Amino acid sequence: MKSVTVTHSPEETMAVAYDLAPIAEKRRYVCLTGGLGAGKTVFTSGLVQALCPECLELVHSPTFAIVNEYLGKNQNVFHFDLYRIRSADDLYSTGFYDYEERRGVIVAEWSDLFAECFPPESVFVKIETTGENERTVTVEYKD
Repeated sequence: MKSVTVTHSPEETMAVAYDLAPIAEKRRYVCLTGGLGAGKTVFTSGLVQALCPECLELVHSPTFAIVNEYLGKNQNVFHFDLYRIRSADDLYSTGFYDYEERRGVIVAEWSDLFAECFPPESVFVKIETTGENERTVTVEYKD
């Protein structure tokens, strides 16, 4: 399945993610790609709003922390930023693989740096900046 949506505000980008949440919950991995400032964290906010809304105010980029945990009443979201990870060994040392055993959805920004680490049933999201407030959001996953 592939869908392409053009958004014109952060709220519209969040809405795309919000609508994707039931699929993300089943597939457990959301792999985000896009340049700096493209809206990957905004997209994650939409997922968190749908899956664990009580954590929405906590959402921010995990650039320096590597992972932010949003622990909700009914669902958890583990938000990774892989930009500063340099090798598969570094990824392992973050505890990334330990999160597979925890209940929740794993969202990974800069996932293209470690594409081989994600299962094929993952949801792949590419966010492209196409204007000052315009984004093209491409969502793909295997049926």
